[in-house]
Amino acid sequence: MENKIESLKKLAEEAKLGGGQKRTDDQHRKGKLTARERLDILLDEGSLVELDMFVKHRSQDFGLDKQRIPGDGVVTGYGRIDGRLVFVFSQDFTVFGGSLSEAHAEKICKVMDMALKMGAPLIGINDSGGARIQEGVVSLGGYADIFLRNTLASGVVPQISAVMGPSAGGAVYSPAITDFIFMVKNTAYMFVTGPNVVKTVTHEEVSSEELGGALTHATKSGVAHFASENEAECLLGIRRLISFIPQNYREDPPKSKPDDSPDRLDVELDSIIPESPNKPYDMKDVIKHIVDKASFFEVHELFAQNMIVGFARLDGRSVGIIANQPAVLAGVLDNDASIKAARFVRFCDAFNIPLLVLEDVPGFLPGTDQEWRGIIKNGAKLLFAFSEATVPKITVITRKAYGGAYDVMNSKHIRGDMNFAWPSAEIAVMGPKGAVEIIFKKEIEKASSPEEVEAKLVADYTEKFANPYIAAERGYIDEVIVPSSTRSKLIGAFQMLETKVDTNPKKKHGNIPL
Repeated sequence: MENKIESLKKLAEEAKLGGGQKRTDDQHRKGKLTARERLDILLDEGSLVELDMFVKHRSQDFGLDKQRIPGDGVVTGYGRIDGRLVFVFSQDFTVFGGSLSEAHAEKICKVMDMALKMGAPLIGINDSGGARIQEGVVSLGGYADIFLRNTLASGVVPQISAVMGPSAGGAVYSPAITDFIFMVKNTAYMFVTGPNVVKTVTHEEVSSEELGGALTHATKSGVAHFASENEAECLLGIRRLISFIPQNYREDPPKSKPDDSPDRLDVELDSIIPESPNKPYDMKDVIKHIVDKASFFEVHELFAQNMIVGFARLDGRSVGIIANQPAVLAGVLDNDASIKAARFVRFCDAFNIPLLVLEDVPGFLPGTDQEWRGIIKNGAKLLFAFSEATVPKITVITRKAYGGAYDVMNSKHIRGDMNFAWPSAEIAVMGPKGAVEIIFKKEIEKASSPEEVEAKLVADYTEKFANPYIAAERGYIDEVIVPSSTRSKLIGAFQMLETKVDTNPKKKHGNIPL
């Protein structure tokens, strides 16, 4: 038995070498870690239980029968993050360039099936040259097996992807189905077709970084939610994200011990709204004053910056925040902002994370570009997401709530549970100037001094309609609150809503305007 145990240890050590020291050194020279080094950072120390370490491919063609390396280019198993169970796979670029074979795919599918059965998050670390060409359609079938499991697991367990190297062709679609994508700057790339194919077909000269790098996908396409400076930052970011979300759709998000008073008043909020309605301010300052100190974790920070989404804690409870950003495009709703927010709302609703909406929105962005790119359909996605969400939903209107955007941003009419407004709130069909120009068009044209008449009418309209009290009279606003009391009001309201039960009509599923 002693010899057999020694033999086992030797085989395990060989498997841990992956593609060998030379390829490991190449990985390090590129600023990249190995598959197991990444898992060492991601998981609690010593918690990884590796599965299928000795799996090898079964291919015979093109000389593959002479290259059968244990593990076959992916490390799979389970471990802990802050003591909570997660399932993981980490592709090993030192073995066949991390390419996906039939056996490689089977290993990934096994941990995906286990994550679903155990009700625990799945985290995939992607670093792969794509399908193993020597295996042909078998490797393509392996991708499809993974895609199916991603789809079936969606909304059941959280799925997080880290792209830490190339991810091309079919390899991009598994991350695309998952809930959050992290990418590392300068080493991670995602594209359906690479620069060479692009040049051949469209004659465009483009680098891998420009075509599908982390910043490209974090700023232009919105495919990536996070663009990290290095791999360690990326992996620690995943650990922080996990701290806000539950294990599965049946559980509530974890509650941490608060280190901030629920009764804390922030008098700075009483003067944060500028006197001029057209002057911007930073909604992130409002968020940081309201939530538990240093708890805000922004998602999609570099994409559609006129909309803010992210996680935070209120008295230790996890909440999802959706907020207009007056400092960027006046906080207007456009195509990208609507899609960004809708996706985030649906994730939070799927995993029982209460929603906090901070509203200062002048409406939808006008123009041919927006209309031709589908602002009607994309704005409807956000409306649909808020309307179908059954988690506790609270809105605070800080300043503007104009037109259809008022309805869309979790108004009382689409099942907002508690709707607060600051005294600075302006709830109307449109801004005072635009409204006066329509209502009093003829009077202004006939006046001997049109500018003076218009100014007086705007002042009258502002005094009468640009306030929260007409909506409050109708019950559309539950309470007009002093800004400095916002934190305590929200904590009390979310505590009251802890036992909320709401349902949607029985159906197979809705048909969101995709």
